[in-house]
Amino acid sequence: MKTALIVDDSAVIRKVARRILETMNFTVADAEDGEKALVLCRAAMPDVILLDWNMPKMDGYAFLGELRRAPGGRAPKVLFCTTENDVGAIARALRAGADEYIMKPFDREIVTAKLEQVGLSAAA
Repeated sequence: MKTALIVDDSAVIRKVARRILETMNFTVADAEDGEKALVLCRAAMPDVILLDWNMPKMDGYAFLGELRRAPGGRAPKVLFCTTENDVGAIARALRAGADEYIMKPFDREIVTAKLEQVGLSAAA
C-alpha cells in the first residue's frame, strides 16, 4: 500500500485530504507543521506528501529544503498545496523541489489528476 503524509496547519484540510487519500488506498499520516513532518519522514519516508506552504514553526519552503537534503528525501512526490494563485509563488515552490501543485480547496478528482501527473496512480 502506498503511503501519504499531509502537512498542513489546518485540521480541516488535514481531515479532508486524509479522507480523499484513504479512499484511494493510501496509508495516511499527518502533521501540523514542517518540524513534525520531518520527524515522521525520518522515521518512514512516504510515497507522496501534500504540503501546505504557510505554516507556523517551519513553513513548507523550509520543510521542502530539509526534506530534499535528507537521506531518501528525493523519493517522495511533493504536491505543494496553496491558496496562492501567484505564478511566482508556484514557480518558487517548483524550483525548491515540489513536483506539482494543488490549489485549495481541492477534491478527490483534482488530487487523483495531480497524483497521476507525478506518476502515482490512485489504485494501490
